[in-house]
Amino acid sequence: MRILALQLKRIGDLVLTTPALRALRATWPEAHVTLGVMDGTAPLLPAIASVHSGIVFGPRRGWTPWQQVLTGGWDMCFDFTGNDRSAFATALSHAKSRVAFEWVRKKPLRARVYNVWSPSKVREVHTAQHYLDLVATAASNGSLADPDLLPELSLPADIPQPTTIKEPYVLLHPGTARADKYWLPERWGTVAVHLREKHGLATVFTCGPDEYERAHVAAIPNTTSDRSEIQYPKDLLSLTALVAGARLVVSCDTGVVHLASALRIPQIILYGPINPFHWRPMHDRAVVLSAAQPDAPLTDFQPRMKEGPMELISTDAVIRATDSLLALPR
Repeated sequence: MRILALQLKRIGDLVLTTPALRALRATWPEAHVTLGVMDGTAPLLPAIASVHSGIVFGPRRGWTPWQQVLTGGWDMCFDFTGNDRSAFATALSHAKSRVAFEWVRKKPLRARVYNVWSPSKVREVHTAQHYLDLVATAASNGSLADPDLLPELSLPADIPQPTTIKEPYVLLHPGTARADKYWLPERWGTVAVHLREKHGLATVFTCGPDEYERAHVAAIPNTTSDRSEIQYPKDLLSLTALVAGARLVVSCDTGVVHLASALRIPQIILYGPINPFHWRPMHDRAVVLSAAQPDAPLTDFQPRMKEGPMELISTDAVIRATDSLLALPR
């Protein structure tokens, strides 16, 4: 049996698809599972243990991925994406069972591709649950052998540690693709000093390739010293290795959130203009701080919540959260 799964979105979507992939393997243990991803997230493929092989799509990949889909001999295709590219790939797969979400029916041309529909509504459930629901739709009696919602990544043993810092460190990731998710630079600097002076921990700042993001990180004081550095990981697997080595991860709402969650690293996430209900980590060492409730960790998550500017989250609230997580046994 051959199954094609398509997740052609960003880092968070891919990582939050891993529970569905794990459930897929458990439900059809005899199947060979191939995962289709975009070239930006392809470095994570070696860390996803639930799949046997991958197909990488992208503007520089040419006809190769489409040919791989066309000649794959698929029995089932799960489209976790629902865009034009994934619909075309699903059509090329000629799979007997082609599974998509009900909302895709709103696009009449895409809708003609599929023959199994999941009624799951992404606005009402966590994103990981939404993706699990797609697999459950095609399972016998709509039940799954492994309905666990926690994402999972397994780093290959030969991945080198990118940082030059050899002592225990906290990873701080201030940047993201949206400027309205940025916390104030001086507050990141104050948190870094607190971690070094009170807890004796080095700090590693990580940053993506976007020039605006790099400028934001460069504006943070106390980022470079003998016990602090800025890392610009060359790819997602290198970033994941940095996350895996951290004692604690503090970040705004971005892909690092999901990497830390999948590796069960203690983490603090700062949410402002985004409702954390759909994307929050769900392991027991994740602290969510939201502008909707800036003075204490958020514990009551609802599909519809108010938002707020990032500056409402105080430095003291973040420092208290670091102290509480670092007090826990490792």
